Amino acid sequence: MADNTKYLESSWNERSIMAKEKALKAVEQLKAKKEAVNFSSVHKASGVSKHFLYENEEVKVVIVAARSQDEVRKSAWHSKYDKTSKSKDVIIKTKEKYIVKLETENAKLRKEINQLRAMIYEKK
Repeated sequence: MADNTKYLESSWNERSIMAKEKALKAVEQLKAKKEAVNFSSVHKASGVSKHFLYENEEVKVVIVAARSQDEVRKSAWHSKYDKTSKSKDVIIKTKEKYIVKLETENAKLRKEINQLRAMIYEKK
């Protein structure tokens, strides 16, 4: 009998290399599109199993590094655009003033409506 295991091993190695190339290409595409890079998104973009992504050290390192870069970028954005408590207080005070203005205007209009109703009732 012929020993076919060498053909199987070469086939496994070849598929592994192709899967690694697909995964690395998917990571680059996700970076280019500025989408989130994580194991799930790479799995969906490349069609490679999550198990392979976690088991292959080279791919795993690339994904973890890209994910950490995303987190740094997001945290920098949040620190720039998050509102401080002082600015929130200013916004709340402004809205409270606007609410008071609307309530007084509403009361004035209700009073005017009642006067008009009284005038209509007197004419009948």
